[in-house]
Order: sequence, then structure tokens, then C-alpha cells
Amino acid sequence: MKIGAYEFSLREMAGSMGDFGVLFPLAIGYIVVCGLDPAGLLVMMGLTNIVTGLVYRLPMPVEPMKVLAAVAIAQQWSPSLVYASGFAMGILCLFLALTGLMGWLARVTPRSVVRGIQLALGVLLAVQALKMIAPGGWLLGLFSVAIVLLLRRNRYAPAALVLMVLGVGIMFVKGHFAELQTPAFALPQRTGFSLEEIWQSLVRAGFSQLPLTATNAVIATAVLIKQYWPERSVSESRLALNMGVINLISPLFGGMPLCHGAGGLAGQYYYGARTGGANIIEGLLEVAMGLLLAGSIAGLFAAFPVPIIGAMMFLVGIEMTKFARDVRCDLDLVPLLTTLAVSLWINMGIGFLVGLVVYYFLQWLKSRRSTVSPG
Repeated sequence: MKIGAYEFSLREMAGSMGDFGVLFPLAIGYIVVCGLDPAGLLVMMGLTNIVTGLVYRLPMPVEPMKVLAAVAIAQQWSPSLVYASGFAMGILCLFLALTGLMGWLARVTPRSVVRGIQLALGVLLAVQALKMIAPGGWLLGLFSVAIVLLLRRNRYAPAALVLMVLGVGIMFVKGHFAELQTPAFALPQRTGFSLEEIWQSLVRAGFSQLPLTATNAVIATAVLIKQYWPERSVSESRLALNMGVINLISPLFGGMPLCHGAGGLAGQYYYGARTGGANIIEGLLEVAMGLLLAGSIAGLFAAFPVPIIGAMMFLVGIEMTKFARDVRCDLDLVPLLTTLAVSLWINMGIGFLVGLVVYYFLQWLKSRRSTVSPG
């Protein structure tokens, strides 16, 4: 069914599940380890997906901020500190958007460095996916990959949807649904945090998150949108503004720190999403789960067969690497490979900065050579 610029179909539903490989493990960690309220986390994420789909009319991934999530889960942050971290990132994103700094950063970032970030993200996703498949799940993982390759473009049995049904079927056979609680209506609760926690969250992880947000969630995502939908480009400043508004509101009602992401967008597109209908479908599902299944959702997420999610994420990682094919000039290959190497060795924020320095150093050398006469 198509309504204006939105399509509501099995393909769009399958595409909406394309970034579940990132969402599932981090959402479980926030709920189980940090104690976030499942109702608030899911309802706020769902509402964000719905609004984002309506505003952009394109698939626009809404996913956890990865550095913040990894640190918060590893250090077992309290819920109030998690909410404070989201609010802090909202302030920073809003500042970058309104001052024009995000737009300036995008203008001075060459394509070779962006491709290096995309390539690094693809490698990291593929490696993490293999780790998810590795603990005894190779057979199911390979079977899932085969399903994706066979059905990815099928409109009537889209691969991601078939894999979700397969996962639910495995959970049913193993008896995981016996633990499912009776659906009970639960609204998100108002949350609170202190100014001290806002600053503490920035020092612990927020400042480390910012370079990844600027490169992956903003610059690389904007470039990917232009590649997939050349007629519907979205500016970097608008993406930063959107994330700023999201993170100023969502934590007040139990939401986790949220961002966009090139990997999530590639995943949604790879599995069939083409319109904002994918976001709206995903958002409605998340709101329904948050309102009715908050008491069971952590257990259900944790019980879903991990090799299936790993197989989906592995192919998305491979998809991300293909964007580097348009970099052929030797002068561009050096910053691309430098960005890739440093991103994998340290992190993407440092890789981005080193890649910029290498690129502009090579440009400076080139200009000097062109102005020096032979002899």
C-alpha cells in the first residue's frame, strides 16, 4: 500500500529490521545491566522513528549511540546517568547545528576520508557479526546468509522478515514463550538527572562519542543519503539538529541516547527500505511492545537466536565496504587507508582527524610541487 511518499509493504517492514543487529544487544544491555525502564526505552524510540519517518519521508535509522552505550553498560551506569548522557549529547548536537560548525566540518571533509570511515564501519560490523555467529552458531548463520542472498529482493517474502519469523519459530520450539508475561499496559515514566551527572557523562564517554557522531551519524549518513536518493539530499546541519532535538526530549521520558548512522541506513536499504514507511512501521511496533510487553521484552530480545542477527549484520558490513570503490586516485587512497587503519587500531574519531591531516598535508605538497619550476 502506498500513501503519498510513504510505502507500507512487506519490503518496507523487512527494511525496518535492517539495523536490528545494532539495536538488540545494546538495548538489552541498557535494560538488563543499567536498569532502564523497557517501556520508556521502546516507546521513546518508537515515537522518534515515527516522527523521523514523517519528517524525512525516507528510511532514517534511529539507533543507540555506540560509544555511550558500550561505556555505560561496561561501567554499569545508573539510569539517571544514562538519561543525563543523552541530554548532554542533545545539547552538543544542537550547538553544532545552530552554530554552523557541523556544516563547516562536512565541507572540509574530503570524500576519501568519508570513504575510510565507511570502510572501517563495514569492517567493524562484519567482525562483530562473526563474533555473534561464532559461539556454535555457524550452521544457522550460514543458513541465514543463504536466505538473505536468495530473498533479499523478494517483495513477497523479504529476507529480513523471513529471518525474523525463523527466529521466533526457534524461540517457540525452545519454549522461550512460556516465560512471556500477560500483556499489561505501561506508560513511560518521567525521569530526572542532575547537572553534575550531565557533566560526568560527558567526561566519561560523551566527548569520546562526539567524533563518532559527527563522522558516522552525520557526515557519512548525509553522503549515503545522496548516493541512495540523489534528489532527496539531507544536510549535515539538519541531521545534527534532528539528533539534538531528539536527545533533549527522549531522556526526559526514559529514552536512551539516540543517533542516526550510516551502517543502520545501509542495513535498512539493503533489506528493502525505500521510504519513511519503514520508520513508521518500526516505530509502531516498538511503541506497541513498550506499552504492552515491557515486562517481557528484555527476555524475548535476549532469547532471539544471535546467529541470525549476526548473519544480517555481516552482510550489511560487506555492503558498507563497496562505497570505497570510487576512490582510485593515489592521492586519495593514502588518506582513505590511513583513516581506515587508525579507525580500526584506535577509534573512528581519531581515524577521522588523522585522515584529515594526511589529506591536507598531501594537498599542500601537491600545491608546492606545482608552484616550483623545474631546475
